[in-house]
Amino acid sequence: MSIFDIKPYVKKFNDFLVLRDLTYNTIKSYNSMLHSYLSWVATCQKTPEDISFDEIRAYILFLKQSKALSNRTINAHISQLRFFHLYVLRSPWDKYEVPYMKFNTKLPDILTLDEVNDFIETIPNLKHKACVALLYSSGLRVSELRHLRYEDIHRKDMRIYIRSSKSRSDRYAILSKRALAILTEYWFSFRKPRDWLFPGMKGHSPIVSFTVSRFIADHCCFLGWDKQINAHMFRHSFGTHLYEQGYDLLSIQKLLGHKSVSSSLIYVHLGTTTMKKLKSPFDREGDR
Repeated sequence: MSIFDIKPYVKKFNDFLVLRDLTYNTIKSYNSMLHSYLSWVATCQKTPEDISFDEIRAYILFLKQSKALSNRTINAHISQLRFFHLYVLRSPWDKYEVPYMKFNTKLPDILTLDEVNDFIETIPNLKHKACVALLYSSGLRVSELRHLRYEDIHRKDMRIYIRSSKSRSDRYAILSKRALAILTEYWFSFRKPRDWLFPGMKGHSPIVSFTVSRFIADHCCFLGWDKQINAHMFRHSFGTHLYEQGYDLLSIQKLLGHKSVSSSLIYVHLGTTTMKKLKSPFDREGDR
């Protein structure tokens, strides 16, 4: 049995999350991690104020060894713990006592242009086809696709208005002519939705992320591909193909809605066409 009531801690924690105006997903994630931590604190028969840095490190090792969480996920827990100690407990936080964990950065998988075309062209459901066409042709995140409204599609200017993206800023994405043709066919076939462009089953809310992930995975199985395809792979493929076509990183940054151009540097590593054009100094003629 816990020797303290978690409710006051959770309430104060969430009050500060709201004051910081953090996103819904961040609030949901932080709450899940906080409940995990407070449950662990309860097993120590102590209050959160009495937990030492040694014990916090023991909790981190518990997440690593017993829960088998990835280093990236553990770093998210550390960020939550820092927030909890600074804002709720009003206690000092020492980054040297609880350091972030190192992690390996893996390049994301991408699709070739032929694979993208084959995937989209063979989708039988027009709604699903329009979704994937926009994910790739405009480099959209699933959250951005889900919250598209009818008025966000600017056919005259051939661009899409993206509101409140992950970077917390509005932007415009490009609208492909081919994607617009698919989108138009879908729109007329699915009762001309005027509110959410891609409504969910009940029509009053947008399509859910799980549905998008599911029909992409299902179509991958239908095609018999031996690779796992996810929605974000189309966004990465879009950025990579733009870079291979010769677009500069600043333009790619703006189109994808990255806060910093450094986030777009990954496409330098993914661009196979550009890599083939590079020449190693070992192969220079006239120097031998």
